[in-house]
Amino acid sequence: MFAVAFGTNVPTPLLLLYRDHLGMSATLLTVVFAVYAVGLVPALLLAGPASDRRGRRPLVVPFVLLSGVASVVLLFASGSLVALLLGRLLQGAVSGVVFSVGSAWFGELVGDAGAAARRAATALSLGFSLGPLTSGLLAQWAPAPTVLPYLAHLALLFGAAIAIPRVRETVVPRPGRGPLLHLGVPRAARRAFTTFVLPIALCVFTFPAVAVTILPLGLRAAMPGVDLAVTGVVAGLSLGIGVAVQPLVARLGVVRAAPLGALLGASGVGLGLLATTTGSPAVLLPAAVLLGAAYGLALAAGLTATQWLAAPEARGALVATFYAITYVGFAAPVVLSASSVGTDFTGALAGLTTFGLVVTTWLVLGPGRRHLLAARPARSVEAPPPPVPPVASP
Repeated sequence: MFAVAFGTNVPTPLLLLYRDHLGMSATLLTVVFAVYAVGLVPALLLAGPASDRRGRRPLVVPFVLLSGVASVVLLFASGSLVALLLGRLLQGAVSGVVFSVGSAWFGELVGDAGAAARRAATALSLGFSLGPLTSGLLAQWAPAPTVLPYLAHLALLFGAAIAIPRVRETVVPRPGRGPLLHLGVPRAARRAFTTFVLPIALCVFTFPAVAVTILPLGLRAAMPGVDLAVTGVVAGLSLGIGVAVQPLVARLGVVRAAPLGALLGASGVGLGLLATTTGSPAVLLPAAVLLGAAYGLALAAGLTATQWLAAPEARGALVATFYAITYVGFAAPVVLSASSVGTDFTGALAGLTTFGLVVTTWLVLGPGRRHLLAARPARSVEAPPPPVPPVASP
């Protein structure tokens, strides 16, 4: 999960280079970023139910190898928009399978929903963080800026491909064919999922996606000679902070951590708005911290609640559904760019700040908390398992 997550964000800082090489508009650049989700969401929704029937390993192992194929395709992206789009599409499909099935697999290996969710989220967040940080620094100051970052991912993936087949299978394959698409939401948990898990899931990737696309685009003119490195640092910082804050979910409880995540996201976007209107790249760093904290709290809280609500025989399906909703956030940069003129994102960022505040208010005052308490014993929601130290990978 760490190795695949590392690879998915290698292209992120390079998008500024691809924009120059391929003559892309700001909106087309955000579309390229979002194509990842186009490949990811169908894979998520199909892989979860399939792994519940056939086992976790038969799906995860081949798609870990396909992550390497995606990086090979992206080696040619600087001269071909088709290669760039195809590589991002493949990365999305790989992520859809590995993240959803891997998270369900991890939950069964660990056995504790809270600990499993935090460790899986930590592995993903570290990969999301270190991938763009490594890529941005190599692209800014190393030779072959559109080649070396992908070679680094391929080297990391080699080790992962050796290790993953040794992980114990946790599902006994069931004969026969089940439904191709199954959301996995138990009837008794539908209100809790739609009123609590769904709104926080929408926040998970909305805020970091804006941090690594819209904000660098709006400030690129103010960062001559360091724009790639700064983009990589912003991506690495925001997603790395996401790792650091996840143990707070165990201390705060899910129902407190979720609205706090939405509130921090609104605050981070507000700082990003200040940075773009004043032309001050320094403000990007505190904005990245807030946006990363929002991402980490939302991911860990939402995934923990999902693990709680899941029926054992449909855990893969429900985890996949949760992730599918989170990746709707990848469309946020496209919406913001399409509703703006050039790289002036003032009105769009103000609207996103309002969205964060609305979600915060809903999670505090709406019916979601009550439904979650009804679907799960109050002890599990208010006093989750003791925090475990974050780990670098499963």
